[in-house]
Amino acid sequence: MFNVRVQPGSTPTLILSGRLDSATAPKLDQALDGVLAQAPIARLVFDLGALDYLSSAGIRCFIRARKTIEPRGGTVAVVNPQPAVRKVLDIVQAIPAAGIFASVAELDEYLDEMQRQVREKQ
Repeated sequence: MFNVRVQPGSTPTLILSGRLDSATAPKLDQALDGVLAQAPIARLVFDLGALDYLSSAGIRCFIRARKTIEPRGGTVAVVNPQPAVRKVLDIVQAIPAAGIFASVAELDEYLDEMQRQVREKQ
């Protein structure tokens, strides 16, 4: 079984659980349609902490999100990937390694550091 929950906000987060495959990818596509239709998004986060399986159909969803957000200057990040899912992401490089974080806290630390660097350059 697959489930997607959208946590709205300035940084929308899609929390995925179960198996993301060709049978369930349309459900993620539908959730993405709603999120991507919002005002320009600076950052979109996929929380994969409860995602057990990822197929090429799921990878296509991640790539679709990147192709929509990145040309507008936004980024896509993945947090909490399970080891097997992380391995798939590493192999196909659907999300650049710099966009995959072990936890939300790690992502927040990274973002804090990036903002600190920008402030220091001003």
